[in-house]
Amino acid sequence: MAAHYQIAGTTAAEISASVESGVRTNALPAGTLLPAVRALAGELGVSPGTVAKAYQVLRQRGVVETAGRNGTRIRPEPPVGGRRADLRLPAPPGALDLSVGGPDQRLLPPLGPHLATLAATAGPPTGYERGGVLPELVDAARERLAADGVPADAVTVTGGASDGIERLLVSNLSPGDAVAIEDPGWANLIDLVAALGLRIVPMPVDDDGPTPTGLRAALAAGARAVIVTSRAHNPTGAAVTAERAAQLRQVLAGHPDVLLIEDDHAAELSVEPLHPLAGATGSWAFVRSASKPYGPDLRVAILAGDEATVARVAGRLRVGAGWVSTVLQRLTLALWRDPQVTDRIDRAREGYAERVAALRAALAERGVTAHGRTGINVWVPVPDETRTVAGLRDAGYVVAPGALYRLGSGPGIRITVSPLTGADITPLADAVARAAVPATPTTLSA
Repeated sequence: MAAHYQIAGTTAAEISASVESGVRTNALPAGTLLPAVRALAGELGVSPGTVAKAYQVLRQRGVVETAGRNGTRIRPEPPVGGRRADLRLPAPPGALDLSVGGPDQRLLPPLGPHLATLAATAGPPTGYERGGVLPELVDAARERLAADGVPADAVTVTGGASDGIERLLVSNLSPGDAVAIEDPGWANLIDLVAALGLRIVPMPVDDDGPTPTGLRAALAAGARAVIVTSRAHNPTGAAVTAERAAQLRQVLAGHPDVLLIEDDHAAELSVEPLHPLAGATGSWAFVRSASKPYGPDLRVAILAGDEATVARVAGRLRVGAGWVSTVLQRLTLALWRDPQVTDRIDRAREGYAERVAALRAALAERGVTAHGRTGINVWVPVPDETRTVAGLRDAGYVVAPGALYRLGSGPGIRITVSPLTGADITPLADAVARAAVPATPTTLSA
């Protein structure tokens, strides 16, 4: 534990609050090993049961994680506000930052002209009596989803994909319930599930999405919800194929009460066609975000699903935030309707695909295995993440360590292609080849 921070308190609530205070101020940074239950109980003069209860509360909040004999540690991204948000180290001067995972700002459509039009045509400000989901946005969303084979009789709008997934989990599950998520998988989702007090069940993933064997094992382990990335999987770039979708549907058919959540965060940016699982169980939802194609600040996602599941999400939204800003909804609709924006998204999709393909080919020429069928990331299995990340940093490249995305799967690094130009590919591939000896597993998971 951090040498200069002393956990305090005589009740479970006080002890857990003291730990959270240490996390907020970074006195207890990520990875810090907390004292054993009996040791801390002795220091504080309380019963071991009191400390155990405090640690249980912290686990349910996603602040700590317990790894058997390895003890209780602060999670990599605990959901505690404070100065931690400012602790991300900047890229060294002159280094190319390939770790962030966001879209290429140069490829995003300009929002200014549409915002100006909205300002001129918006009419009176929206009040409480007029707030809600815009019918015209829902109509357009239904048309777009239907073109991809997603039934969309029930539709609502959330403040982005993460917001939609969180509302789905909160409105359908209880703390302690098991959720099957991909491994490796989206770092934010891993932290979100932990923060909600839900139990994570890893599902191995390969280039075609979650493996049927992994899904079957997760369901046998009691998973009450399954979250699948349709395409542009983060971090591996996997995409669910038609054959894999049929296999997963067959497995899910025996579990009609499981909540199925599909995340199509890349949407129009994916070069791979969509093969949805929608309707494979009785309770399902399909979430499509506008943030990757149109800009991260456009916090809008379309959520379609069966009537009961969508109604629960809409109900939670109504008693909380109320609705997603109608300004953002109108802006999303305007972007969808603009042919010039559509052309720009088409060019962006092709540009990302070219960068991913070029980097994978360059790495393959150097004997380095890499994954990335679609999306903006390339996943490179490596035997030693720390050494590889450090070696690339010394060479002028900042990449994301795979530990952020892994549960039980093998080590790797994630490279985001958004900042790359054609001239960057060869020197980057050379640097990766020097920094790591590639691993070549049959799937992306150990």
